Amino acid sequence: MKPIILVTGANGQLGSVLIPALRNRYGTDNVIASDLRGRTDQEERFEVLDATDEDRMTEIVRRYGVTQIYHLAAILSANGEKNPVRTWDVNMQAFLNVLEVSRKERIEKVFYPSSIAVFGESAPLENTPNDAFLDPLTSYGISKAAGENWAKYYFVKYGLDVRSVRYPGVIGYQSDPGGGTTDYAVEIFHYAVREQPFSCFLNPDEKLPMIFMDDAIRATIELMEAPKESITNRSSYNLAGLSFSPAELTAAIQKHCPDFRVSYTPDDRQNIAAKWPNSIDDSAARTDWGWEPEYKMEELVETMLTNLRKKYEHEKTRLNQLTAEV
Repeated sequence: MKPIILVTGANGQLGSVLIPALRNRYGTDNVIASDLRGRTDQEERFEVLDATDEDRMTEIVRRYGVTQIYHLAAILSANGEKNPVRTWDVNMQAFLNVLEVSRKERIEKVFYPSSIAVFGESAPLENTPNDAFLDPLTSYGISKAAGENWAKYYFVKYGLDVRSVRYPGVIGYQSDPGGGTTDYAVEIFHYAVREQPFSCFLNPDEKLPMIFMDDAIRATIELMEAPKESITNRSSYNLAGLSFSPAELTAAIQKHCPDFRVSYTPDDRQNIAAKWPNSIDDSAARTDWGWEPEYKMEELVETMLTNLRKKYEHEKTRLNQLTAEV
C-alpha cells in the first residue's frame, strides 16, 4: 500500500521540489502539501498549516489518514540569526508537534531534515565524521542539533521511526534561495545568467559542502524507503555531494560565461560559514542505505545555467505577451 504523506514547509526551497517528486512516485492524491500560506499556482491537496499549531496538524493527519510526515518547516541559518529566540521557538515547537502528533496518531515514518549547521568549533573541518561532537554557534544549528536528539529519543522511548539527514548547502534551479548561509551558491547562477556582476557574502576561499537539488531529493526518498533494520543511526546521517569555495565555483561558471565577474564583500554569514565543515564524511549513509551522489561540479554548473536560462527566457516571453495584451 502506498503511503499517505504530509509535507510541512512545502513552499520552501526543498519542499517545492520534493512535492512533485513524491507525487510522481506515490500519486498526487497521496501527498498533501502544507505551509503557512497557500500559493496561487499550487495544485490540489494543499493545506494552510502553521506547524506550531498541534491541533491543526492533528486535524489534517486524521482527515487524510496520513501515514508519513516529511517535516521541512523551519527558519534557516542566516535569517535565524536576525531573531535567534524566535528561531528556536518556531523550529523546536514545530518539530515537537510533529513528534507528538506522530506518536499519538501512530504515524509510520517521520523525516526530519538536519544540517551541517549542527557542527561547530569542535568538529574537524575536513571529512567531518558522523559522530563529531556538536557545538553549533547559530540558533538554527542549536535547534537542529536538539531536534536530532529528540528524534532519537522518540525512537528509543516510543518506537517512532524518525529518519534524518544533515543536508549540506542545496543548489537547485527550481526554487529561489531560502535564507541560508550557503545560498550564495544558488544566487550566483541567477546573476551569471542575467549577465550581472555578483557580490559574494563569503570569502573567496571559504570551502563548504554542497549538494545538487536532484541528489538531495533522491537521498531523502532513498532514506525513507530503506528497510527499517538498515537504519542504524537514529540522530542524523551526514550527507555529502561535493565541496567547493566561491572562487572555485566562479571559475567553473566562467568556463561557460567568460565575462562573468564576482566581487567579495563578506558579512556576518562568513562568520557562520567559517565554523562549518569544509568537507563531510558520509560513509555511514553509503554503508547503511547505499547513498551515492551523481552530480559533480561540471554537471551541476551546466544543469544550473541551462535551466535558469530557460526560466528567464520563459519569463521574458510571458512578460512580452502580457505587455502586448495591454
